[in-house]
Amino acid sequence: MTAKTAALIFGIIFIAVGLLGFIDNPVIANSEKAIFHADTVHSTVHIISGVLFILIAFAAPAFSATFMIIFGIVYLAIGIIGFASIGQEGMGKVLGFLHVNGADNYLHIALGIVISLAGIATRKKLVVSSI
Repeated sequence: MTAKTAALIFGIIFIAVGLLGFIDNPVIANSEKAIFHADTVHSTVHIISGVLFILIAFAAPAFSATFMIIFGIVYLAIGIIGFASIGQEGMGKVLGFLHVNGADNYLHIALGIVISLAGIATRKKLVVSSI
């Protein structure tokens, strides 16, 4: 799989999850009963993230792997900050605007790792030639 293809897949998934956050459902919603908490801002961040993945994949495919590594590190950091500020249970805001719950923190850490690893795995290796 190429970095461009991986970025496109992540982009489509993030947009779909963002749109799902605007539909009343038990998985992703602005409710304490939902597995993952996503208010309007959180869902919008998912959509913007998905659009960024797709834009990078088409406009700068050579940067796709690097983008995934950076994006993954940011998501990993958001998950760690979420655990540090609200823990495994309850709800709160990360970075002052991203409303999350404990399940979101686990998901952000897992996504951070998976997306970073996808970036690393699809990175083109530099060939060093000696003259």
